[in-house]
Amino acid sequence: MSAKQRRNYVIKSLVHASQVLAVFRSKAEVLRLKDVVARTGFNKAMCFRLLFTLRECNFLEKVGENQYRLVYDVRPTRKCRIGFASQGQESSFAREVSAGILRAAENAHVELVVMDNKYDPRIALRNADQLVREGVDLIIEFQTDESAAPAIAAKVQEAGIPMIAVDIPHPSASYFGANNYEAGLVGGRHLGRWANKNWHGLVDEIVLLEIRRAGSVPQTRILGMLVGMTEVVRPSYRGRVVNLDGDGQFGHSLECVRKHLRSTKAKRILVGAANDSSALGALRAFQEAGRTSECAIVSHNAEPEGRAELRDAKSRLVGSVAYFPEEYGPHLIRLALDILDQKPTSPAVFIKHQLITPENVDHFYPNDRLMSVIRSPA
Repeated sequence: MSAKQRRNYVIKSLVHASQVLAVFRSKAEVLRLKDVVARTGFNKAMCFRLLFTLRECNFLEKVGENQYRLVYDVRPTRKCRIGFASQGQESSFAREVSAGILRAAENAHVELVVMDNKYDPRIALRNADQLVREGVDLIIEFQTDESAAPAIAAKVQEAGIPMIAVDIPHPSASYFGANNYEAGLVGGRHLGRWANKNWHGLVDEIVLLEIRRAGSVPQTRILGMLVGMTEVVRPSYRGRVVNLDGDGQFGHSLECVRKHLRSTKAKRILVGAANDSSALGALRAFQEAGRTSECAIVSHNAEPEGRAELRDAKSRLVGSVAYFPEEYGPHLIRLALDILDQKPTSPAVFIKHQLITPENVDHFYPNDRLMSVIRSPA
């Protein structure tokens, strides 16, 4: 049967009635006649007749003057389509977030349209355009560059698509991620306590490894670390504070710390790193310079590579603040569905964070050793 023949068999009045039922988002929602007119685009007289008929047939009940509510949830169902623009696959953290969202979407029977931003703001902008063209119901955006956020948000907002921004705030988007300042304080205070115990609080220099392109909000993680260190070591700390841009990557961090060590004569250096990749790059630079004993490092994310380093009894990585990216997926999909169902949601959803140390890493990640055995060749 051709498409034209199929259309000839369709009863238009039933189609219109189903469209009216579909505009009710839940059984509890009460709509006025003018609300139904606005949502369907039908004229007032047509909507009134359809509502009257659906009420007579007991699909709707009247609950006030020109107000209606579903008696049964007989709305046509459609699989929800959510766009996910992933940060990339360079880091374990990003891979864990992506894998978790894929699993959660499948469990929730949500269609996921996945794009890869590849840690590149230009690609992120193109991906935003593509997701808008795909006509997704909501976009989960995970990209690192604060400078690209306004342009991405403008494209999505113009299309009338709600958005959740992961870790990096975007204008008009719901934020999902770390309470960066509080997490920074946790790491900084731990590093300060380590210095008090092992160096009697005598610190020559503090080095902070930033991700500058991530912008002002993630930068509060760095500020929190500095405040945490100085309030624990000495409230009157007047030593040198050095800010370096490691870009959240091993190679960049290795190079900038390597360069810094050629110029500094400090013998007791505390390093606060924005993530594990930066911390491990910094640690490698100290090792190359034969100055490992002169540093102590705290990082963030507690990724598998960072956790492996924490298990080395001789390592100077003494802690990493965990954000549990493997748990992001269910929370993000639940938040997305709540937004689409127009349920009350917070403009910022903060995830839990936990200090991971050599003493507790096996408690919080008991399966790491098992996974390393599985991955190892026979």
